[in-house]
Amino acid sequence: MIPALVKRLTEQLAEQGRSNPQEMAIAILMKRGHIAKDGDGIKLTASGKQRQDLGNAGRAMDRAEKYSGGKHKASEYSYDSLTNRATLKPKKLFTKMKRM
Repeated sequence: MIPALVKRLTEQLAEQGRSNPQEMAIAILMKRGHIAKDGDGIKLTASGKQRQDLGNAGRAMDRAEKYSGGKHKASEYSYDSLTNRATLKPKKLFTKMKRM
């Protein structure tokens, strides 16, 4: 059985027009340490299971947090499923009023 993490990356690579997208996805995820060979098949490592459990939105927000260099937390982003991207949520401005 192919893990959902591999299927998703395979879809993304195929959409980009890459040749042999599934082989490329497996190679990328093995290099990152998210999957390992298991006999004739593949299995998720602990970090791979953690990434898969994040889901598409969680992974996109995690990438955005990483690219921000720690300036923004993943919770500060919103996910767009059409573009598979996370963008910063607009900041809310609050004013504190003194009680008289």
